[in-house]
Amino acid sequence: MAYTSVIPVRRLDRAVKYVMNKEKTMAVSLQDALDYAANRDKTEQSCFESSYACTLETAFADMRQTKERWHKLGGVQGYHLVQSFAAGEVTPELAHRIAKELADRVLGGRYEYVIGTHLNTGHIHSHIVWNSVSRVDGKKYRSNYKSYVTEIRAVSDELCRKYKLSVIDTENSHHVAKPYAEWLAEKNGQPTWRTAIRQDVDDAIQQSLTWRQFLSAMERKGYEVRMGRKYPVLHPPGKERFVRFKTLGKRYTPEAIQTRILYPQFKRCFVENSPRVQYGHLHGGKPRRKLTGLRALYYRYLYELGALPRKPRRPSYAVRQDAYKLDQRIRQMEFLSKHNIDTLAQLETYRQAKLGEIIQLTAERKSLYKTNPDSPRIQQVNTALKQLRQEERLCRKIAEHSLEVQQHLTEARRDRAEQQKQEQERARDRRPDITTR
Repeated sequence: MAYTSVIPVRRLDRAVKYVMNKEKTMAVSLQDALDYAANRDKTEQSCFESSYACTLETAFADMRQTKERWHKLGGVQGYHLVQSFAAGEVTPELAHRIAKELADRVLGGRYEYVIGTHLNTGHIHSHIVWNSVSRVDGKKYRSNYKSYVTEIRAVSDELCRKYKLSVIDTENSHHVAKPYAEWLAEKNGQPTWRTAIRQDVDDAIQQSLTWRQFLSAMERKGYEVRMGRKYPVLHPPGKERFVRFKTLGKRYTPEAIQTRILYPQFKRCFVENSPRVQYGHLHGGKPRRKLTGLRALYYRYLYELGALPRKPRRPSYAVRQDAYKLDQRIRQMEFLSKHNIDTLAQLETYRQAKLGEIIQLTAERKSLYKTNPDSPRIQQVNTALKQLRQEERLCRKIAEHSLEVQQHLTEARRDRAEQQKQEQERARDRRPDITTR
């Protein structure tokens, strides 16, 4: 895996002294770069040094002479390319060979250059420094984004593949490597394999109210999502390589997806086990029982957040500030609906029952540890205890959070009343005065 970077060199007079200073990280002059590339303390062996159309000892003077011959002493003096490899992936001999092939192919024998492969860090890396003025026709080397991607980076990746080394899949390399047929299809609006990924992402967004639900929906579709990296990626089913979210388009970055989840264009209802009310009846035509207590409180709260049908145009700030807790609130609502709990007293009764089971199973496990420590029953008890403790903890959280939810709903009602009052006042101010004679 080779990483390449090109640094323009502009100063000639301070060249040689630069490389001896280990605190510096970028050459500021041509002789600095030349001296750095040929630093014996870093290359450790002379066989890891090479030059073309000049000698290592007189490289700076030789390049300077070329500039004088073509009367081009100003501007960029040369270029310094660093080619780094992953630790343990290449030998010094192979790294140096790749650097030499890279220089020969990119420069085409028109520019003097020196190469030094350094072994002084955890990863082997080569420095290639070349003159900015061609020794053949005096033309200056032009370094820009296009030349880097289509020449230096492309050749470096090709050489890595030639020697069975890994290649970094960056945004730029992916852009250059995109097959023409795929590019043409996207340009003409025709479906491609990326179109199928976008459709799956769109579908998962429609099924989700939170980022956690989105990830679960993608997993059900066979995707693997990896977020703990600079560029989050997903692995489509049936594909060999991962795909970056950002390469799918601006609407498909993790940030954009989360925004689309929190502020959907269509009304949805995805809270499991929650009462679904329509015109005073539950779906299915049966008369609904009016919700009371905790379930009514959570129902209204999730309605304000947009997790239930007939979502408000925009949630009140008092409720909107808790959007990041939506996963937690949904689980609490599902728990209350599943166990038909409406009051704090019912909630406490349920919690105490779970505590009793926890105490009983803990005592049983303690006895098993003493009498039969290898019993498979211990694992069963551990699993049951884990579930019971989660439910007991959930009961405590609901009792605590229900007060917070009630406060936020009160603030939301107050904000809505104030907003309606202001709208009425603005409407009254816009109403034209009618004067009767």
